[in-house]
Amino acid sequence: MFTEDSPILGRPTASAERLAMFILARPCGEYTAKDIRTVIVPAYWTLCAEVGIDPTLAVAQMIHETGNLTSFWAARPQRNPAGIGVTGQKQATPPANPAGWAFNTQRQQWEAGVSFATWEHDAIPAHVGRLLAYALAVGAENPVQRAAIQRALRYRPLPLKLRGSAPTLKQLGKAHNPAGQGWASPGTDYGAKIAAIAARIVSGA
Repeated sequence: MFTEDSPILGRPTASAERLAMFILARPCGEYTAKDIRTVIVPAYWTLCAEVGIDPTLAVAQMIHETGNLTSFWAARPQRNPAGIGVTGQKQATPPANPAGWAFNTQRQQWEAGVSFATWEHDAIPAHVGRLLAYALAVGAENPVQRAAIQRALRYRPLPLKLRGSAPTLKQLGKAHNPAGQGWASPGTDYGAKIAAIAARIVSGA
């Protein structure tokens, strides 16, 4: 059903309950069934459906990026669902300006990245709106989509040349993105990995 050439925009292909069941069938870090079923998945499903993204794909990207919510960046108080602002920049000593940094207790070092105050009001809108910005060129969005993009990019800006540069999963990878940048670098098989997770969600595997 899904390949790396699947479009990011589309109707929902899985129910919220199926998404929650897939996450809960695997280790999911510190997050409880209540967190998944009543906060994280409903926020993804509702917002994605409002803006025209298949929730399955956004959740699949989150699962891939966070190791099914087990990563340091996914844990509280970071709540980063998709490596937003996690550039690979790191250092042993505290940064002069700690904004946009966190001390990674798993690796015992300071790392650049965005932390979010809540999942439903901050992290998930930042993720979904950013994904939408990659999928839609400036001017191609409707008012609801435009508001979602503007909200997301307040957390971390997106270079204008990346707007609309990735209507498909494959193009989220820098290696396949026409703008020469992307969500993942090099991201050669980034879209294929997201598609594989999405396919497993829908099939119940």
